Amino acid sequence: MRRVYDVGTGGVTACSEGRIIVFVNPDESDRRVLLDEFRIDEHTLNSALDPDELSRLEFEPDHAAMIFKRPKNLSMEGELLFEVSSTGVFLFKDKLAIVSSEEFDLFDGSKQYVKCQSLPDVVLRLLNRTTAHFRGHLKVINMCAEDIEEKVAGALQNRYLLSLFTLEKSLVYYVSAIHSNGLLIEKLKTSAPRIGFSSEALEFLDDVAVENTQCLKQAEINADILASLMDARASIVSNNLNVIMKTLTLITIGIMLPTFVVSAFSMNVTLPSNLKSHPLAFYAILTLAAISVVFVLVLQRLKRW
Repeated sequence: MRRVYDVGTGGVTACSEGRIIVFVNPDESDRRVLLDEFRIDEHTLNSALDPDELSRLEFEPDHAAMIFKRPKNLSMEGELLFEVSSTGVFLFKDKLAIVSSEEFDLFDGSKQYVKCQSLPDVVLRLLNRTTAHFRGHLKVINMCAEDIEEKVAGALQNRYLLSLFTLEKSLVYYVSAIHSNGLLIEKLKTSAPRIGFSSEALEFLDDVAVENTQCLKQAEINADILASLMDARASIVSNNLNVIMKTLTLITIGIMLPTFVVSAFSMNVTLPSNLKSHPLAFYAILTLAAISVVFVLVLQRLKRW
């Protein structure tokens, strides 16, 4: 799918013919346009659609090729797995091509593109919005982790631990992606004259670098906290199971003693004649069974089982 935008005094707006062309999950015809008309290297184009590709900046004779990482759209089918994808940005002197493997809200609903005056400004705003997107997902991951932690306190199964492991895996992906974007931003700083950033754009690029660094620190802190407490959470689940087993054992002992008393007097053996003919024999046996139960309860209280 192809979308067309343009940038001017009013920011980035959708139009029928413009200098910004967005290719979402390009089909064969779109790939031919990118390869033949835009003269984009096929390997670079494939890298822009590869979720495992690292962020990088390359210069071709007529354009600059950038690949950066961005979080994928949230989906309940992923079972709390937050993944990242790659996006390719190809900056020419008079046009900008953006290639993504999935549909995402690129320019709609964001006020920061209103200040865009040139194509390099659009690239910087795009990187800044990606950082904000990462921060939003980190907040969601933190909320999910706190919700699961409350459930782990009384859990006996491993499903909540598996969810935490999935969140920990997602944070590893995010830390790697944000760090990779940081390297791209640093390279943009050193290559600013070749790209054509204005003085205002360079100041904004410094702000983007600071925001990305803060986002990286936040992701690393969340990942360290989640990883360091995983053993403790696993111990909580094991301890909960041990408490249940102890309770069941005490119940078994409590049932076993009165059962033994009743069974002993119910066996086909000769009993004392005075007990056998006594009218309160039945109640005496029940009393012995009750005393055995009280004995177990008192022993439990004294031993603090």
